[in-house]
Amino acid sequence: MQRFYPLLFVFLWSTGFIGAKLGLPHAEPLSFLLSRYGLVIGLMLIIALATKASWPAKRRDWLHIGVSGVLVHAVYLGGVFVAIKHGLPAGVTALVVGMQPLLTAFGAGWLLGEKVSTRQWAGLGLGFVGVGLVVSGKLGEGALGPMLIPAVVALLGITAGTLYQKRFCPKFDLRTGSVIQFVPTAIVTAMAVAVFEDYQIDWNGQFLFALGWLVLVLSLGAISLLNLLIRSGSAVNVATLFYLTPPTTALIAYFIFGENLTLTAAFGMVVAVSGVYLVARTK
Repeated sequence: MQRFYPLLFVFLWSTGFIGAKLGLPHAEPLSFLLSRYGLVIGLMLIIALATKASWPAKRRDWLHIGVSGVLVHAVYLGGVFVAIKHGLPAGVTALVVGMQPLLTAFGAGWLLGEKVSTRQWAGLGLGFVGVGLVVSGKLGEGALGPMLIPAVVALLGITAGTLYQKRFCPKFDLRTGSVIQFVPTAIVTAMAVAVFEDYQIDWNGQFLFALGWLVLVLSLGAISLLNLLIRSGSAVNVATLFYLTPPTTALIAYFIFGENLTLTAAFGMVVAVSGVYLVARTK
């Protein structure tokens, strides 16, 4: 069963962009995320208490888990949502964030002592080219400029978060760990809302569906799988899975929203999958 975790993670993570597209027209981005975090904390706290899950014994572990949560959730998701809300095309956002495996590969050798082989470097480059082909048709959808800043912040957040968690807290109880990750995430996001937003949300059916999907499927399902993958695999192999997110999102958007899917994008999907295969396959 565990061999299917990477594929399930890619699918669930990709639906996050769909949930954002459904919900963001009805809410400010950080306010949307703050509502999501509050629900996740409540649900996971109930689950942790009901199942008598173990909490970290050392104060240091609480700190490391909390820092990893802020980087992976507050910084990454905040950057993505703000970028999309303020008009950065989803394709450009995906391309910027798609650089994460390359950055992770550089950082893995420096911080984790992981050796990246020539074959893996070739796969990383091939995967990035594939992502570029998938989103190439959307690169001219709007002006860029300052809109790129939150996307770059998101890229740095998910890269640093993956490396930090692998280095300092790769193993923790997923039930209590989620609470520890999301509490500081919610605090940081609430501070940002107080400064930049007015917590404006239109609580209609579409927004509630998107919120529920992101809470149950993304924050509980996909994040738990990501934590399991970080625990069991190398940082480079885990990061490379993010190359598959734009192709998978494009396929889902094609079937749900009828978005255009070009032959170039289809070819890019094949290239990206080939790159991931080169990185992940064993010798």
